[in-house]
Amino acid sequence: MQQRQLCCTVDYEVLKREGLAKRARLKTVHGTIETPVFMNVATVAAIKGGASAEDLEAIGTQVVLCNTYHLHLRPGDDVVYRMGGLHRFMGCDAGRTPILTDSGGFQVFSLAQNRRINEAGVTFRSHIDGHHLFMGPEESIRIQSHLGSTIAMAFDECPSARAEEAYVRASCERTTRWLERCQREMARLNSLPDTVNRHQLLFGINQGAVYPHLRRAHARQIAEMDLDGYAVGGLAVGETHEEMYAMLEATVPELPVGKPTYLMGVGTPANILESVARGIDFFDCVYPSRNGRHGHLYTDHGRINLMNACYKLDPRPIEEGCTCPACRRYSRAYIRHLLKSGETLGLRLCVLHNLRFYNRLMEEIRSALESGRFEAYKKAKLAGFAELDGEKTDRQNYTGIANGWREG
Repeated sequence: MQQRQLCCTVDYEVLKREGLAKRARLKTVHGTIETPVFMNVATVAAIKGGASAEDLEAIGTQVVLCNTYHLHLRPGDDVVYRMGGLHRFMGCDAGRTPILTDSGGFQVFSLAQNRRINEAGVTFRSHIDGHHLFMGPEESIRIQSHLGSTIAMAFDECPSARAEEAYVRASCERTTRWLERCQREMARLNSLPDTVNRHQLLFGINQGAVYPHLRRAHARQIAEMDLDGYAVGGLAVGETHEEMYAMLEATVPELPVGKPTYLMGVGTPANILESVARGIDFFDCVYPSRNGRHGHLYTDHGRINLMNACYKLDPRPIEEGCTCPACRRYSRAYIRHLLKSGETLGLRLCVLHNLRFYNRLMEEIRSALESGRFEAYKKAKLAGFAELDGEKTDRQNYTGIANGWREG
């Protein structure tokens, strides 16, 4: 099925196609986004691991993602508003660094205890101090408006991938009604003179668990609302990779080809390559920063665990040719020492390497699409990732280097 063509008001242009894969450009009030793009996750307006705004610019970050739920609780969206919005608060370049804020919906459903869902919204307990909070579509959009992000996400319900079909159907219907309320509230707020970003964009979210017919029906329904972009939510939450890809194949062709598409919370480098092939523009995931803080590092030959003893005397950079601050100057042995010693510099260097790896991956994907060789690039890249079978190959390489060092 061909993707739906609708009149589009958002400044989004598809530059090249290869199958469903898109090389596109989204122009926003805070800068231009070249897609496909990976959004670096700054949950509480900071990347865990000590990466600064200057660091993010240096490693090629295009978009930063911040968490509405967490910023509402601490420091409070009113504080960010009084500070002039997230760009000023974080020290980000407001002309070159778009920021996306999620709706807070996923955290409400995944973190909160004793939540109560009704048509108005969700009542839940703060994970910080346990006090009761209420969040509905209007509240979520008001918080995001206070934050002044470039792109705001609609408030939705994220049911379990294994929820009963009847529940998921009713949940999709409620999510659509909530989306309509989000759209009205954003239009109202963007018309006010004291709004931080009066050009804030709104992305709607497709749901439907692992039921392809519900995914398709919900995608068709929200596609008629002429939003600025469309996300596929409720995946990477326990279903298999094959199920995730099947849901994308069912959903994406029903979304407008003239609008950006976003797969929320995904994922591994392999997930990204497979999802680009199925028409996705935007990605986000905590993997690169979370894994980096534990010494798990991405390379073109697979993932390595720098905490392993085989790297104790390894003089090589994490990856030859990488331009991140870690690889330009430091050895695997030194960074491993920092991690083992509990030095925060080790965490920072590993996080920056992983984020640079993800950003470089997206640069390569865009280049491959521009030259019409994405499918060949994808196959070669996936084969490369599989080279380190439990780090066997890397350990063999290290053994030769270590023996040479001892002999020399």
